[in-house]
Amino acid sequence: MAEEPITIKFTRDQALVLSDWLYQATYQSDVLDDLLKTDRAVWSPIYTISGALEATLAEIFMPDYDERLKAARQRLLVEMYGSDEEAGTGGTAF
Repeated sequence: MAEEPITIKFTRDQALVLSDWLYQATYQSDVLDDLLKTDRAVWSPIYTISGALEATLAEIFMPDYDERLKAARQRLLVEMYGSDEEAGTGGTAF
C-alpha cells in the first residue's frame, strides 16, 4: 500500500508559534529527550514539520521576530481563551 500524504493547515500564527516551540523543544532543551530516546522514529515527522515551517515562514528570519512571535502567541490565547491572561502570557517554558 502506497503511503498517501496528509495535509495539515495552520494559521500563520499557529505555524509561527509551533515552529518556535519545536525549535525550543528539539534544539534548546531536553524536553523531548525521553520521548525521542524511546521512539526514535518520531524524528522523521518532527523534521518534516519543522522543515516545512521553516521553508514557509519568512518571519523567523526577520529582525522583529521576537515581537511577531509574542503577538502571535497573544492572538492565539485570545482566540482560544478570550484573553491572553487566562492562559498566561509567558513564553515557552523550557
